[in-house]
Formats: sequence, C-alpha cells, structure tokens
Amino acid sequence: MTATRPARPITVYSSSISGHSHRVRLFLSLLDLPFETVEVDLRAGEQRRPEFLRRNAFGQVPVIEDGDVTLADSNAILLYLNERYAPDPARWMPRDALGAARVQRWLSVAAGPLAQGPSMARVIVLFGLATDPSDVIARSHNLLRVMEGELGNRPFLAGDSETLADVANYSYVAHVPEGNVSLQDYPKVRQWLQRIEALPGFVPMAASRIGLAA
Repeated sequence: MTATRPARPITVYSSSISGHSHRVRLFLSLLDLPFETVEVDLRAGEQRRPEFLRRNAFGQVPVIEDGDVTLADSNAILLYLNERYAPDPARWMPRDALGAARVQRWLSVAAGPLAQGPSMARVIVLFGLATDPSDVIARSHNLLRVMEGELGNRPFLAGDSETLADVANYSYVAHVPEGNVSLQDYPKVRQWLQRIEALPGFVPMAASRIGLAA
C-alpha cells in the first residue's frame, strides 16, 4: 500500500526540553513528513492552561493536530504516524507476532523505566528540584545496564534494524548525562546512539540549559 502524505503540515505542540516531544519530531523527520511546531512553555505552566487542556486533558506534551485528528501521548503518536504515513510500516513496527511484541516491550520501557530513571534524573537537574536524586540515578544505571547487555547481542533494541523501540528510547538516553548519569561505562549504548544519529533524517534534541528553576 502506498503511503499517503498529510494535506498540510502536521502541527506538533511540544517543548524543546522534552524528550517525549523530541521522539515525535524525530520520527516525523525520519519519515520526511511536513510539520510545524508550537512551543509549549512548561516552565510557565502553559500545559496546564485551559486552551491546552482541551487538546490533552492530562496536561502533557506532545500533542499533534493532523487535519481533524488531535492525538496525545508520544508513543501513541509514533504508532499513528507509522500506520498512516510510513512508506513501509513494517520497518518500524514488525507485522509478525514476536517482532511486534519485542517492539512493544521497549515502548513499555519508554513509558516506565526510562521515564522513571533517565527522564526523571534530567528533570531534577533541569528544573532545580529539591529532591534527592540517588534513587533515580540508581534506576537510570539499572536500565542502562540492561540496555548494554541486550545491545551486546544485536545492533538495535528490538532486532537487527531500527524500529519504533529505538525512536521511543533514544532522546532521554542520549541526554541522560544532563541528569548526572554518565554513559562512560556503557559502550554498546553509546554505539547504539551513534547508529540512531546516523539515520537519514535524524534531528538532534538541543542540549538543555541546566540549573534553571521552574
């Protein structure tokens, strides 16, 4: 089936400091889809204002508007974009049961251990939270050790080629040093990051200015 193209650029309500937002912008770029971003100022609490809550009642970025479709949750958006616009959806989300399950496993990691470890470690520093980061840093290293072991067996998280698993997990792992979590002991993870960064259409997430209070 030939992939369609959006009739007009997809609008992405996002934040430049959000890894959840970046994974959506990254996938849009990898698919070479036209989009425009609307910056949501998380520090100013714009995500909690009524006009944004009408788009996502959870008050979280990202949200996309694609014609008459409004959709929140970064992983849900990745699945939507893949099924609607990817020239070869099976490249990013395998059609066989085991391949799909392997990708889903890492989407669950992105929503769980990644969010509770690397993402939170970065948030504590970025927003200057008065929180002891020890447990979060420990959780981050626990995840990185698992990733290091699994990436010793294959080049990408869910198999021999890139999938949505890699898109969903890249941003916060790449920027975990901003949360005082070193990647020095994880050479396989660093090599995996380089593989993602070498993909045609890759766009980086800008380094954050650390130490600014919310």
